[in-house]
Amino acid sequence: MKPNQIRCPWPADELMIRYHDTEWGVPVHDDRLLFEYLILEGAQAGLSWNTVLKKRENYRVAFDNFDAEKIARYGDQKIAALLGNAGIIRNRLKIAATIQNAKSFLKVREEFGSFDAYLWWFVDGEPIINRRKSMREVLARTEISDAMSKDLLKRGFKFVGSTICYAHMQAVGMVNDHLVNCFRHKELS
Repeated sequence: MKPNQIRCPWPADELMIRYHDTEWGVPVHDDRLLFEYLILEGAQAGLSWNTVLKKRENYRVAFDNFDAEKIARYGDQKIAALLGNAGIIRNRLKIAATIQNAKSFLKVREEFGSFDAYLWWFVDGEPIINRRKSMREVLARTEISDAMSKDLLKRGFKFVGSTICYAHMQAVGMVNDHLVNCFRHKELS
């Protein structure tokens, strides 16, 4: 970032700044990465994104680099190992949800050809470009995230409430919620 550039006010440390400047809001069309973000957003429930981001590399190792086919086959021994892994959020419900979400992900991928095609269908394949001037204007959920959540839940996904879905949409570039004065807003519009 150049010294005269302005960014959104929420990144509080170097890790968050790097995430903001290089990842957040960039359109993602890779199924594995879309699945990773969905799992990490669900892991965040009740916590801060910074907490999850600090554990992201540990998650990648613990969950076989978010290989849904492997995760869908996890059994009791693997679950026990995950519950004992201090490098991730050791919440039994979130771990069980990750396994269930992998199974649901595989079904969606089979039905739609890709998870990408399914998710981006909610925004007609194009990012929604918002023009927010302050963080107070950034929403926690929308009608689209409500619809996405409802459909994901119907398909067996867990930890996919509307707020989680909207955070996922922001992260994977389905919506550009960088503030208009942030240098990334223009770059991603």
